[in-house]
Amino acid sequence: MSKSRVAVVTGTSSGIGRAVVERLAVDGCRVLAVDANPEGEAIAQAAGAAFLQADLTDGQQCARVIATAVERFGSVDILVNNAGIQHVADIENFPEAKWRTIIDLMLTAPFLLTQAAWPYMRQGGWGRIVNIASIHASVASPGKSAYVSAKHGLIGLTRTAALEGGELGITANAVCPAYVRTPLVERQIADQARLNRMDESEVVEKIMLSGAAVKRLIEPGEVAGVVAYLASDQASAVTGADWSIDLGWTAR
Repeated sequence: MSKSRVAVVTGTSSGIGRAVVERLAVDGCRVLAVDANPEGEAIAQAAGAAFLQADLTDGQQCARVIATAVERFGSVDILVNNAGIQHVADIENFPEAKWRTIIDLMLTAPFLLTQAAWPYMRQGGWGRIVNIASIHASVASPGKSAYVSAKHGLIGLTRTAALEGGELGITANAVCPAYVRTPLVERQIADQARLNRMDESEVVEKIMLSGAAVKRLIEPGEVAGVVAYLASDQASAVTGADWSIDLGWTAR
């Protein structure tokens, strides 16, 4: 990958986002890693990336992210929307405040970041938008109304951006993994056990891997590899696609 490429990656203090930062930096990109957790700074520095602490549920801070990348590196070529949170509860008991936070972070923020980065990609005649969706962008699970809604919406945003960006050299794709070995997934185990009235030891086998052909969790680096391809020159003909990394979930 060209060393001139500038990448913005969100949700970078652990898991998929951390792996993407590390991979893009190795591939020669200049990377701005963005996370609400200040501990992400040390992780970014270790990977050779710059860091910005930001609350992406705030639209002004989304604009500041892109402005910071442009100020530091001169442009934005690659945008990886990864930041996310999870809350497990049935619809009847789902808190409105948590719903709004999830939608703001996982759907509105990707739109605002895309909107802010778009003029720089258009000016350069080259852009890559990679949205980290989920298998839950295609299927649903009980107790995840906000998460599933945000991920379904992210596919719509991806496809629209692909159509609008095609003549401008801008591609937009979504990566849709099943359960990845991340702290976010690990924190779900207790919630899923409570919601489904089972022991935590049963959650991975009976819920997380129940529909999978390959019976293991996905490693963050596997997702980062797909992101790196979609962010490359070699993927110029790939746009508007939902890339499943789902262990065979949707093969049924």
